Amino acid sequence: MPDKDAAVIAAVAKGLEGVIAAATSISSIDGTAGRLTYRGIPIEELAANSFYEEVAYFLWNGQLPTQVQLDQFMANLVSMRTLPDNIVAALKLFPANSSGMDMLRTVISLLSVSDPDEENNSQESNRRKALRLMALFPSIIAGFHRVRNGLEIVPPDPVLGHAANFLYMLTGEKPDPVKVKGIDLYLVLLADHGLNASTFTARVIAGTEADMYAAVTGALGALKGPLHGGANQGVMDMLDEVGSLDHVDAWFDATMAGQRRIMGIGHRVYKTEDPRARVLRRVSDEMGYAVGKHDLHEMALRIEQRALSHPHFVERKLAPNVDYYSATVLYYAGIPLDLFTTIFAMSRIVGWTAHLIEQYADNRLIRPRAQYIGPDYQPYIPVAERTVEKLAEVAQSLHMSMSQS
Repeated sequence: MPDKDAAVIAAVAKGLEGVIAAATSISSIDGTAGRLTYRGIPIEELAANSFYEEVAYFLWNGQLPTQVQLDQFMANLVSMRTLPDNIVAALKLFPANSSGMDMLRTVISLLSVSDPDEENNSQESNRRKALRLMALFPSIIAGFHRVRNGLEIVPPDPVLGHAANFLYMLTGEKPDPVKVKGIDLYLVLLADHGLNASTFTARVIAGTEADMYAAVTGALGALKGPLHGGANQGVMDMLDEVGSLDHVDAWFDATMAGQRRIMGIGHRVYKTEDPRARVLRRVSDEMGYAVGKHDLHEMALRIEQRALSHPHFVERKLAPNVDYYSATVLYYAGIPLDLFTTIFAMSRIVGWTAHLIEQYADNRLIRPRAQYIGPDYQPYIPVAERTVEKLAEVAQSLHMSMSQS
């Protein structure tokens, strides 16, 4: 590779690391200090005092609601929970082994068909769409789980809050308050997190003036990957592989010797402990005792302790991220493993739509450039002359000319 190409590549911010691509007032991350705020309020304060519906209002409106505003907001949310007939019919078409994220991406795209304002990008229309999406995500996920198990879809209960209603629709039983609190805290903690991969994807799509459903569908596609939303499922797979607390040390030593990755440890932004992991560690501990499966939390805690004292993690400043203890919290709440990432989406829909409202309000097409590092010219060879030898000769010639340039 020519020196000039090496210099160009060195100048490119791979993965856009460190590049500021948007201005936002929704959330702020200080990776060095391990600090996350929603519109200036530290996440720890919201986790201790607020709940998901209030956080949603706050992220969308920029200020905490009065009691009257909150009551009206929650009433509007409840009124939108019932699944449209076309969505119920669609859920029954998915094979029982379908991925929850594939289902959710497909159904949200279909949801746009039943919205007469699909193409209307006014602020009023998009705020209504955001509320509709927030209301329907739990109904869609729970409905999918019921249908794939040969069970009737459970209608939403207008008396229950967002987290409690989801667990009720999922199981058909009155939800355990401990599990409700665990899910609600999870939803609060993951509602927004700056310009992450899925949020950036959503804003790029909105930048073309495509509708909110299209942008959310794209965000769901980005969230599916194990480097973003799917990591918490990987944590549970890891704990299952370990098997028991007695096996942790031997497993950890073998994992490090084999240079295998430990899921849920490390974050692209945080150079210290993820503040959300701090809250979820405590919640996992409490829920583990409450549901009688504290050994799982103890396994996760022991792996964390080994990692934080190991040179590999110390030198790279790697600590548990939000996925690490969210895995045990979701497990303790009774969420099926293959639905973990859909619950991430159920939380993040509020952040996505907050960013979309912000993007539409001051829109500009997001169109970065790529640095071309290929040959300046190569000849077109007619197909009749394309022998293996001829193509190899051209490739060698190109390589030599680029090396000498």
